[in-house]
Amino acid sequence: MEISKQTRRRLIEIVAAAILLYCGLEHFDVVIGAFRFVMRILMPFLIGGAIAFILNVPMKQIEKYLFQKNKKMEKFRRPAAYLLTLLCVIGVVVLALVVVVPELGNTVGMLVTQIPKAFSAMQEQLEAIPDEWPWLGPAIEELNIDWAKISESLVDFVRSVASGIVSSGVGVFSGIVSGVTTFVISFTFSIYVLFQKEKLSSQVKQVLYALIPERVTEKLISVAALSDQVFSSFLSGQCVEAVILGAMFVVSMTVFRMPYAMLTGIVIALTALIPLFGAFIGCAVGMLLIVMVNPVQAVWFLVLFLVLQQVEGNLIYPHVVGSSVGLPSIWVLAAVTLGGNLFGIMGIILFIPLCSVFYALFRGFVKHRLAERKIPARKWKN
Repeated sequence: MEISKQTRRRLIEIVAAAILLYCGLEHFDVVIGAFRFVMRILMPFLIGGAIAFILNVPMKQIEKYLFQKNKKMEKFRRPAAYLLTLLCVIGVVVLALVVVVPELGNTVGMLVTQIPKAFSAMQEQLEAIPDEWPWLGPAIEELNIDWAKISESLVDFVRSVASGIVSSGVGVFSGIVSGVTTFVISFTFSIYVLFQKEKLSSQVKQVLYALIPERVTEKLISVAALSDQVFSSFLSGQCVEAVILGAMFVVSMTVFRMPYAMLTGIVIALTALIPLFGAFIGCAVGMLLIVMVNPVQAVWFLVLFLVLQQVEGNLIYPHVVGSSVGLPSIWVLAAVTLGGNLFGIMGIILFIPLCSVFYALFRGFVKHRLAERKIPARKWKN
């Protein structure tokens, strides 16, 4: 029986793929090394693409409303939108560095000096308990608490945490310094992408249509469009949600006359950019700041945080962010857990929109298969 040309070609492709897979598994370390080498070369361009994508979200909105009625200034619309976006991002970073970091350093220093005094006061209060409540005396004596040792341990812990923060900050700084070249290349590439995005999009489509079958190309383009829409909605929604949450804390803490209202609101707004868990980091920082001024108010701040967190989690987040990515809450939690375990904070930030893209594609596939197999809705609806 004569084998057709198409079948022969398919068999050759299968055999070639099997040989490549076998060679790859036999020399897996070589494959990994080659992959790392290629990624090291492409990393500046990948980082530049990520920077361009993030900056494009606010830049696109600014460009839409800039110089709409002035035709003479139309050619300056994109450069002006880019400069405004860049100034906003730099302003947020400078605000975090100038306002938050020095205040946290001062608070850690105050903690180191105040812990021994606080323990001395607590020791005096506990020693006075047997005079007021004699029946508690034997129980307290049995505890045999070494207050000096506990105080010394806490001071050492705070100092170690502070030195860890400083050393990690120095490590990050040295890493940034060593990667100046990569950053410059990435930033330059991002500028080119933002200013030539329509041309680049057209060129990529031309290459895809020239090398890949038309049906596959159209599917890839639709997936890319869906990914762009989901990621853009997620970033804008996350930023809006963070600003709203920070403003709620500033207003409520001002009303209740709590210290560090503006600083705590800024910290919570910045940390809330990390989905789901970021606000709890801001809460810990806020309590650390307030406890040095008034420990009782720190407890009330925790109560306020829990109340506002419920409002944010049940009302703000689902409407502002959840609806923008179209991902149910249970899958948001799964995406955050998986992304955090694999890639840390960046994984937490990226996995929600990434999973929402896969969720939308899989949901469309399932609906298509149900329609194709003519399965009525009454069989799967509760």
